[in-house]
Amino acid sequence: MKEGFLANADDIEENIVNDGDEEAPASVTVAPDRFACSLNRTLNSRRQRDETFLLFEEMSAAMRCGGNWVDAKWLPLVGSSRPSQGETSASASTAVEDSDYHDSHHKRAKVYTVYLESTSYSLAPREYNNNQCSSISSNKGVFYHNFMLNSGSDGHRFDGNGGKDEENEGDLRAEDSEIRMDLTGDLLHMVFSFLDHRNLCNSAMVCRQWRSASAHEDFWRCLNFENRSISLEKLNLSGTPISHLLVMKAVYSLRNLEALTLGKGQLGDAFFHALTECSMLRSLDVNDAILGDDVQEILINHDRLCDLKLTKCRVMRISIRCPLLKSLSLKRMNMAQAALNCPLLNLLDISSCHKLTDAAIRLIVTSCPQLESLDMLNCSCVSDETLREIALTCSNLHVLNSSYCPNISLESVRLPMLKVLKLDNCEGINLASMAAMAYSYKLEELELDNCHMLTSVSLDLPRLQKIRLVHCRKFADLNLQSSMLSSITLSNCVTLRRINISSNALQKLALQKTENLTILALRCPGLQEVDLTDCASLTNSICDVFSDGGGCPMLKSLVLDNCESLTALQFSSTSFVSLLLVGCRDITTLDLACPCLEKICLDGCDHLERASFCPVALRSLNLGICPKLNTLRINAPDMVSLELKGCGVLSDASINCPPLKSLDASFCRSSLILMSCPSIGSDGLYSLRWLPNLTTLDLSYTFLTNLQPVFDSCFHLKVLKLQACKYLSDSSLEPLYKEGALRELQDLDLSYGTLCQSAIEELLAYCTHLTHLSLNGCINMHDLNWGSSDSRIEFLSVHNESTMFYFENINEPVKQGNRLLQNLNCVGCPNIREVVIPPAARCFHMSSLNLSLSTNLKEVNLVCFSLSFLNLSNCCSLEVLKLRCPRLTSLFLQSCNIEEEAVESAISQCIMLETLDVRFCP
Repeated sequence: MKEGFLANADDIEENIVNDGDEEAPASVTVAPDRFACSLNRTLNSRRQRDETFLLFEEMSAAMRCGGNWVDAKWLPLVGSSRPSQGETSASASTAVEDSDYHDSHHKRAKVYTVYLESTSYSLAPREYNNNQCSSISSNKGVFYHNFMLNSGSDGHRFDGNGGKDEENEGDLRAEDSEIRMDLTGDLLHMVFSFLDHRNLCNSAMVCRQWRSASAHEDFWRCLNFENRSISLEKLNLSGTPISHLLVMKAVYSLRNLEALTLGKGQLGDAFFHALTECSMLRSLDVNDAILGDDVQEILINHDRLCDLKLTKCRVMRISIRCPLLKSLSLKRMNMAQAALNCPLLNLLDISSCHKLTDAAIRLIVTSCPQLESLDMLNCSCVSDETLREIALTCSNLHVLNSSYCPNISLESVRLPMLKVLKLDNCEGINLASMAAMAYSYKLEELELDNCHMLTSVSLDLPRLQKIRLVHCRKFADLNLQSSMLSSITLSNCVTLRRINISSNALQKLALQKTENLTILALRCPGLQEVDLTDCASLTNSICDVFSDGGGCPMLKSLVLDNCESLTALQFSSTSFVSLLLVGCRDITTLDLACPCLEKICLDGCDHLERASFCPVALRSLNLGICPKLNTLRINAPDMVSLELKGCGVLSDASINCPPLKSLDASFCRSSLILMSCPSIGSDGLYSLRWLPNLTTLDLSYTFLTNLQPVFDSCFHLKVLKLQACKYLSDSSLEPLYKEGALRELQDLDLSYGTLCQSAIEELLAYCTHLTHLSLNGCINMHDLNWGSSDSRIEFLSVHNESTMFYFENINEPVKQGNRLLQNLNCVGCPNIREVVIPPAARCFHMSSLNLSLSTNLKEVNLVCFSLSFLNLSNCCSLEVLKLRCPRLTSLFLQSCNIEEEAVESAISQCIMLETLDVRFCP
């Protein structure tokens, strides 16, 4: 194509003037002599490129799925007249003018460049950089780029104002200050380089200039007609086989074509003869096509072809003579015979050629002595005899794929240079085949998937790197000795019992779902990860394999999930970092001496009774639900979180974790949660002295009778929960209100306990530092009266002034002895009848009071200036309600039988009330 209509492109790059202008202004005639020569060469070259344009038009229509644009007044140039040899330059020029008149209506960008050098203006030499689409001056003068659109209504394209104002043109001549150069060709070439062939063809129909730019040889070195719908009617070539003809013309015309891809059509013998004319062709790819017309044999003869792919093509016989051919694919061809004369061929793919006989395959392969890679996948006729002939002829064979070849067993086959061997689904491969493989001492990759007759694999190959054994139903024994072995894929071998592997390069081993595996021997100094999930038959002997001295000194991660036969594990390893034992339900004893162990998961180890973690590097330990755990030893210098929730029979625990802050996996506070651990006694609580920073202790639902160890050890305790501790005596809390124990305690929960009324009253009277107190469900609590018994508080009618007085003075500094109580919960106390909190109680900080479900409560009398929440729901006996709570915002009286007048009187002084719930109040 460079020889044709683009031969003069380089000559006119610096003097681009549209060839359709009849008369250019004097101000733009920079180099008239050179421009005239370039214009003449351009006009004379049109005769040479018309034929190429004809082909390009047809290709454009084909790539666009056909194209007779009636509405756009465009037709393929099949029948158009061509310039004869006798046409003069003038007639050619006229033709150019006519064609460019159509382009005058298309606005195109111009680049105006002005150089300022002292007092004169001249056109500086310049070079073009297509990567940046800019004009670069070799001088150091200042330059400006001004992109303008040319309306082109009168054909004067260099007129920046569209040619409508002749005076402007005179001004330009007078000033002589603008030297214009049209860079449209370079810009189009840059833009078009991002388009595919379909869009290039669409762009070619915009105008002749775009068609010329899109036909540049840089864009058409590779043609792909695969899956293109080529319509005969739209091209209107009277039933000619267009795809064949179009490709033929492309082959004859595009001499620099290097790669061609075809498909979904018919290619006759003439096409393959024409390939010899395309001397630059290196790659040919034909997919799903019919080869040949009426002839039975197709000949492909090309001197420089290097890569040939014929995939899923229909032909009886094929003969290939390509002296430089190196790669040949005849995949899924239905041919019965093939003849090759390709002395340099080193890659051959004849996979899924079902009609090729054993003799035909032998003839094909043995004719290629330089063959290095052979793919015979799914060639069911191949026999051991053919493989022996191939081994003798192709001494450099490195890659062999004979998968799905049921007749081969590799008997007496010797392939010493083989590196990759794939024998998937080969029913003839058995134990005797291993002897043949042993001769391939350079073997690096071996695949034996679905070899159902294979019972044992024993190989000592120094270079073996990768092996696959999947779904081998009778496979029972694996013995691999290879210092370079780095990948083993072994799964769903249900009868596999013994594995012996020796490798210096293996880092990861996955033997998932090897259900009958009982013996495992590993000598892999570089092994770091092992996954034995669902290996249900593994015994406790694996501890010797993975402990120090067992052959895996670098092992970091071990997964033994759902290995249900494991009962007692004892690992001593200086390399262990992660150990997973999820679902190992029969483990009763676990002893870990792994100083680097950072992660362990024991979820589902329901029968674990004794556990020792001495030493470990765990920062957190989750024993999950281990209800039978009774003995625990932990030596973890970095542990900060320990969860023992549900360990109801834990009786002997030794914990040496100085930074421990949480026993419920809570990292945001220092807490110990021993809720529902009924075996915890007073002696065990003395171990709390090792937790000097403990702030939260939950002993709910335990059988404790004495809390003295807590008072003696937890000096910084802030939260103490004793829910349902029904065995605590009435005097068990005396150190709190008589001896001043736990002075930092803020939150105390005594819900559902059995403390007597007097103990509760003394606690409320003297523990003024408490901020949260819960007495829910305390059946021995009768009344909550912080006023004197003989002088009840009278709630007199208070005017607005007095109300404002209280409201304004509640933020004054309180005197010593004021209660810090903020939240008081007495939910479901069935025997409480009266609640009285007068100003003398000094509850200036109380903001929430919950008395719901106290069914016998009759009277509530409150003076709490900070109270904002009061819940009296389901207090069905409530009769008297007196409130002086100016900040109360929420009052809940749901399902109460109190009279309406009492409610109105109570809320009359609650000036900030926002929520009032009186649902189900009859």
